Amino acid sequence: MNYFLLIILGILPSLIWLLYFLKKDVNPEPKKIILKIFLYGMLSPLPIVAFVLLLNFFQLQDDFDRFIALSMLLLTLNILFFATIEEILKYLAVKINLKNSEIDEPTDIMLYMITAGLGFAALENILILFGAHPIFTLPDIFILSFLRFISATFLHALCSGIVGYFWALSFFEIKNRKKLLITGLIIASFLHGLYNFSILIIWEFLGFLILAALIVITILIGLFIFILFGFKKLKKMKGVCKVENISLSKIFN
Repeated sequence: MNYFLLIILGILPSLIWLLYFLKKDVNPEPKKIILKIFLYGMLSPLPIVAFVLLLNFFQLQDDFDRFIALSMLLLTLNILFFATIEEILKYLAVKINLKNSEIDEPTDIMLYMITAGLGFAALENILILFGAHPIFTLPDIFILSFLRFISATFLHALCSGIVGYFWALSFFEIKNRKKLLITGLIIASFLHGLYNFSILIIWEFLGFLILAALIVITILIGLFIFILFGFKKLKKMKGVCKVENISLSKIFN
């Protein structure tokens, strides 16, 4: 199968969601910054990929049944850990690339975080499609790409948006700045971890299919509603800044 096609199918879900969220910004962000943060978002999963590959290398030295059992145990015990690391890496992808002068409204933070999340999802999609192509047919690959478009890719964008929302709020409440940012990371990581755990149940234990599917759908819809609410609230806060003649580039430092 053409690897270029797999890369396109891996990136396309992220690009579609990115265009959707960027349209919500009245004052479009510089394309150069969006591209830069998207690419850094794509690089952010690499530490996790390296860890998983190393873990699988050592486990594969053992008997296959034991490998499966240990892998399931490790996934169950560390699911929230991985989710937390992922959210922190996406946050850092924005943090190390963002300058105060590039922020002129509170919603910018959410958009940049969503961009990083979609970059993260793009590389994740590519790796999953690369891993699936030896045993999947081309129609199966298209279906897998679409399923990730409406699920995992969307989740990465929404969880990053949650972090971005609380991060933006933190700049208006100086005394609670760290507390708000940590709150955003905790909420995003918990919901991300719960989503991952539910997907694991769907994949391995079909007896819990309905319950797991309901959890996944509830998380995605709930997060999407919250993100829409977050954009509206931050846009109102921008209006407050204008009335009070506050420079956002000075607030975000």
